[in-house]
Amino acid sequence: MAKELWQESATSLAQLIRSGQTSSREVVESHLARIDSVNGAVNAVVEVRSDEVLAAADAADAALKSGEPLGALHGVPFSVKTNLDVAGYATTEGSVALKDVVATANAPIVEKMRDAGAVMLARTNMPDLGLRINAESSLYGATHNPWKHGFTAGGSSGGEAAAIASGMSPMGLGNDVGGSLRNPAYCCGIASIKPTRGRVAQGNPSSELQMAINDQIMLVDGVLARHIGDVRRGLEVVMGSHRGDPQSVDIPLFGRPVSKRVALVVEPIGGDTDPDVAEGVRVAGRALEAAGYEVDEVEPPLLFDAYFAWTELMMTSLAVAMPRLEPLMGEGGRRFLELTYVEFPPATATSMALMHEARYRVASAWREFFTTYPLIVGPTWTQPPFALGFDIEDAESAMKVVELFRFVLPPNILGLPAACVPTGVANGFPTGVQVIGDLFREDLCLNAAEAIEQSVGVLTPIDPRA
Repeated sequence: MAKELWQESATSLAQLIRSGQTSSREVVESHLARIDSVNGAVNAVVEVRSDEVLAAADAADAALKSGEPLGALHGVPFSVKTNLDVAGYATTEGSVALKDVVATANAPIVEKMRDAGAVMLARTNMPDLGLRINAESSLYGATHNPWKHGFTAGGSSGGEAAAIASGMSPMGLGNDVGGSLRNPAYCCGIASIKPTRGRVAQGNPSSELQMAINDQIMLVDGVLARHIGDVRRGLEVVMGSHRGDPQSVDIPLFGRPVSKRVALVVEPIGGDTDPDVAEGVRVAGRALEAAGYEVDEVEPPLLFDAYFAWTELMMTSLAVAMPRLEPLMGEGGRRFLELTYVEFPPATATSMALMHEARYRVASAWREFFTTYPLIVGPTWTQPPFALGFDIEDAESAMKVVELFRFVLPPNILGLPAACVPTGVANGFPTGVQVIGDLFREDLCLNAAEAIEQSVGVLTPIDPRA
């Protein structure tokens, strides 16, 4: 049976459009129909302007017929998390208080997607200000996991992941300061890339505030899709310097050859790991061995120090920002912060200097580790997706949630790339791993993730109504 257009990969859709086997309008119509059909089951897509999207698709088709130069994703629809500026749309960040903040220009990552010919399809859900790893918004409500209603799709890019996993979008854009591109990819059984800090230009033209220090060091924008090949193509499109981000750089995607040694972290220190999650990591290890990698079960150095460094930087920065953040957040977001907030002594020149010295010490140890093991493969979350609301039941449940995403934190505090890829299904939920590499070695991460994908297969799209 032939695939419907909404089931195709983004790369395949680009080829079908370019060859004239289908049109951008037909592709967009297929995805709009899919949104109408299944979004009610997950609440992932929160805004669609069908007339505008179809007009953009018609313009893409007209450009193809006129012989104009075509970008890599010409005519292909993509979705965008609601904390990234899209000209003419509100950058709500999931917050009622920001529902009328309309962007007049595109974020760099959106601009680059549109320059590649892609068609902006829809906006997707997220928690208020991205400060919760469950995509529950005071403005839009909760996004459900497409694998099991009533469970989290992860966060903060949870709407993106659920939309992609459900076939409503072939590719999407999100961001990550504490796993927010990787948490939902794991929960929904799709792929993503958290790039090296600086690889992808970021920043919203609509923002009236300077970027906080934790975001300057740890926040990145990135790509989610069902296939690693699409994630790679999306990264190729959006990477590179931009006038809007003084930290963005132009660096080739491919680096020098290195050994194919992998450090497999089955049960990272700092908490429990579910047996199904651990087996998912071993599945990845076996797939990599079959693909010619040398895999050792070994943990990277100073792992707990990396967790602590992320926590101290995040909490120190939040303490400064909290007076202006709290009025913008809904009740659920405020409660999660209250339950998980770790209070450090007020920052001083000495404490700030020591904090960054500690971060540098961890980075130095990991750089040395990468000379032996160029890749680290381990769990994204160490537990299955939790029921909606579990993260704010009480202090104990909230801290269990913090514990389960501990292994996503080192790539943020160290600015490292990490690709996510599924490893199978256990008890009705997808399992998966993240592949972590040294700075600007996204190519190595994606190569290994692709080897895992070729062994395991692609798990989505799925029907969330089933």
